[in-house]
Amino acid sequence: MSGAEGTTGRVLETDRVRDLTTWDADWAGLRVVVAGIGASGFSAADTLIELGAAVVVVDAGATAGNEAKADTLRIVGAREVLLGAEHAEALPLVDGEQAELVVTSPGWRPTRPLLAGAAAAGIPVWGDVELAWRVRIREGRPTADWLTITGTNGKTTTVGLTEAMLLAGGKRAVAAGNVGTPILDVIRDPQGFDVLAVELSSFQLHWAHSISPLASVCLNIAEDHVDWHGSYEAYLAAKASVYERTRVACVYNAEQRETEAMVEEADVVEGCRAVGFTTGTPSISMMGVVEDLLVDRAFIEQRKDSAAELASVSELGEVVPRHLVANALAAAALVRAAGLPAAAVRDGIRAYQPGEHRIQVVANEGGVLWINDSKATNPHAASASLASFQSVVWIAGGLSKGVSYDDLVTRHARRLRAVVLVGQDPAPLQAALARHAPDVPVSLHPSLHTGHGHDGGSSDPVTGDALMQWVVSEAAGMARDGDTVLLAPAAASMDQFSSYAHRGAAFMAAVRARGDQGTTAKES
Repeated sequence: MSGAEGTTGRVLETDRVRDLTTWDADWAGLRVVVAGIGASGFSAADTLIELGAAVVVVDAGATAGNEAKADTLRIVGAREVLLGAEHAEALPLVDGEQAELVVTSPGWRPTRPLLAGAAAAGIPVWGDVELAWRVRIREGRPTADWLTITGTNGKTTTVGLTEAMLLAGGKRAVAAGNVGTPILDVIRDPQGFDVLAVELSSFQLHWAHSISPLASVCLNIAEDHVDWHGSYEAYLAAKASVYERTRVACVYNAEQRETEAMVEEADVVEGCRAVGFTTGTPSISMMGVVEDLLVDRAFIEQRKDSAAELASVSELGEVVPRHLVANALAAAALVRAAGLPAAAVRDGIRAYQPGEHRIQVVANEGGVLWINDSKATNPHAASASLASFQSVVWIAGGLSKGVSYDDLVTRHARRLRAVVLVGQDPAPLQAALARHAPDVPVSLHPSLHTGHGHDGGSSDPVTGDALMQWVVSEAAGMARDGDTVLLAPAAASMDQFSSYAHRGAAFMAAVRARGDQGTTAKES
């Protein structure tokens, strides 16, 4: 790590824009275009209007929901709200002049014409997280420290654990960013906070230039979102930027060299420490596991020859996969960097309520364990799930986002009892299974056989709840005593479901309905 007292932005900014570093700075009349009217875009536009900026909002979607949001923004003072695909093709004027700043929703790619046009004109582009960092200091309110969390997988779990530990330690704290409440809404809370646990996606990091967190972590890294970033190298660079300007501790995954290399290359504030976490025995300046206990060898004076007990692994839940242990250790490192006592880690773990669709036990009947991990939307997340069980009927597939499945299948072929495929284009995963697990039975809904049924006649694709009922029935017929039926799709959901949550809910409903039918049959 190299030390740096100052910060250097990655975009050219006018003197006026560069000086906008507090809520009380001179925002009045600043000409701003906000790209996107989703949760983060709406929040950004609302904040900028409150600050006194002249705001024009653009979104390609002219939906009823967007029209309602547009009406609200017009009422509170937006100069214009332009809805429709044609408006996203070029940067609009604000009060008849060129914009001085663009604030984009994180999902907008840099190649979108409006954003590319801003870049070509030398206009700085911020994300909502960058804007939040700029306005976090406000006279008369406390300024929260930020603990920033990214990674290909495990972000939301780690943010939730971090929030729980902070609360257990007596801090006024909240999870924000890519999870829960939009970060600008948190910044505007009248009471303010002591600490924010901020989840950052690679998209948000791409559009952030000056954040200087108290502590930061990249939990892990694997190929994902290559379609958005344009290359794995660009995705890697976005994730690595979470460590830039960190003040107290850069927390890294000691079991993945790439994250340690990120820390080594990061430009941090002088005196910042590197703290590793491992699911094995920790070395000095690390968090780890000793005899089923989570321990700290980083934030204690006697770390050269001893460790402080934080919590037991069993306190993390009924099923404790390795990656959940890693997430808990990362969260513990962040809050310990913020000065919390060891007891806060233990009490936070006990109080934490894991979200649905993450290694969630749905049923354990007839010797078969049913697990919902619909949140496993890429191969890296699915690999962590598969590694937690010995014999698996795997439910997988969906929107692949341009990734490869060869390594995933090769690594876990020996665990697979059978596979049930979903997804309107099952070919990538189907081909990887044929290459690397040719003896594993693979089941595919008849409507997904290149759009035709077994009889050769065409049939409409089955999606949503109806598809999942078939999937669960098929998996139940393949499972044996001691098996785990695991929904860990390794792909996004939007081809056949409205979201990963819908996919997981459909799976749970189908499993429970099958269980109820079994009970009814026994009773009769």
